[in-house]
Amino acid sequence: MYAHDHLPPHFHIGMNDGRECLIEIDTMQFLAGRISRRELVEALVWAQENRAVLRQKWKELNP
Repeated sequence: MYAHDHLPPHFHIGMNDGRECLIEIDTMQFLAGRISRRELVEALVWAQENRAVLRQKWKELNP
């Protein structure tokens, strides 16, 4: 997640090989990028469990 980033509120999933994707926080919708379905599912499980933390961090970084 980056400060002063564009809307909608989202977070970035970065892979070790440089691939990246963006996920909207409120809907957990895939917005852009390249990531395998398996990697996406794993990330979404974590994100859904931590959605409140993601929302709070977005508000801190993007007032």
